[in-house]
Amino acid sequence: MPIYQYKAYVQGGGTKTGIIDADTPRDARAKLRRDSVLVSEISELRGGQKTVVASGSAKGKGPGLFARLNAIRAASSGPSSANLEIVAAATRQLGTLLGAGIPLIEALKALIEQTEHRAAQTMFREIRERVSQGASLADALAEHPSWFNDLYVNMVRAGQATGNLDVVFTRLADYMQAQRALRRKVVSALTYPAMMVGIGVIVVSILMTLVVPKITAMLTDTGQTLPGPTRVLILISDLFKNYWWAGALLIGAISFTFERIHRKNGAGRLWIDRTLLRLPVLGDLLRKQAVARFTHTLSTLLQSGVPVVQSLEITRNVVGNRVISDATELIRSRIVEGTDIGTPMRASGAFPAVVCYMVQVGEQSGEVEQMLDRIGAAYDEEIEITTARLTSVLEPILIVVLALIVGYIVISIVLPILKVGQIQ
Repeated sequence: MPIYQYKAYVQGGGTKTGIIDADTPRDARAKLRRDSVLVSEISELRGGQKTVVASGSAKGKGPGLFARLNAIRAASSGPSSANLEIVAAATRQLGTLLGAGIPLIEALKALIEQTEHRAAQTMFREIRERVSQGASLADALAEHPSWFNDLYVNMVRAGQATGNLDVVFTRLADYMQAQRALRRKVVSALTYPAMMVGIGVIVVSILMTLVVPKITAMLTDTGQTLPGPTRVLILISDLFKNYWWAGALLIGAISFTFERIHRKNGAGRLWIDRTLLRLPVLGDLLRKQAVARFTHTLSTLLQSGVPVVQSLEITRNVVGNRVISDATELIRSRIVEGTDIGTPMRASGAFPAVVCYMVQVGEQSGEVEQMLDRIGAAYDEEIEITTARLTSVLEPILIVVLALIVGYIVISIVLPILKVGQIQ
């Protein structure tokens, strides 16, 4: 009877290695599953040498059906945005269930029963099926990139390797909650000014296309020579009325070009992000947001047991700003050469000096993860202050701009009326 060597997960999220005799790899998995042991890797021992057996349901078939379908779907439509609320809630539940000693398969079953979202339920069923077939949880999650990014998958992989899967899930849930809170702060700071701009554009457009033409037509019928401001107003009104579609097309073309440059053109995206960081108030807010995301992400990965080089590579892809991303890549390449984190961080010029100093202190004391957490918490507080300052600065500026526009319209209409009154 063949003998198989295996690596597996036991109750509570721990790992186990051993050997077992069975007729086939499927029989070996079935025997171990009856003992609440979930196989992640299995290989046959022949003359003291290991022969790797595929993780799927049959030997040599390559990726499972779900993996192939998801690969085709990703290639045709690209990764879609995951429902972060569902993923965060499921992550929290998995951490709680695994921490209570419930086996992984049973925890996934509980998620399937509690999830009301149909797409999420299907996704969890696919993950449970792949894990039941012997695949690792990280590999099963990696087959759903529209739900779980590289950071998530690598943290789960590290949790499996260290046997702290429940702790990693809890840490992931805390991280996702913190990131959503950070995003809400920035969005809330920009929502009110954006609404004011939108309402102002609508009001001015209505005035220039409906109200102003009727009044200026009456003034033109008087036959008098109109003042310069009124003639300019009539010209602008005609442009609004007759060529509004050209303006809409121009705005759409600019938005489309900006989006393509920001997504696909590396040099263009770098220039855009660098320009945004130089803007007064808003640039300060965006820099603090990127630094906070960098420190929180790197700290979470390092605490979960992910190697520092891989942690920086993942962090580079999630910071959301090309300037900070390039600086992160510089740090990663220098660490590969044997240096520390703080020195290339300071040399990049993308991070504030106090952040570089605190990271170097953390490295010297052996508490760089805790120091990164403190930096992130400090920058979260700074973001709250900056968002309040941004709102307080933009609000009066927008009010003054709208008042000047409406005031110009009113003055341009009143001037010829007053002139007619003086003539009479």
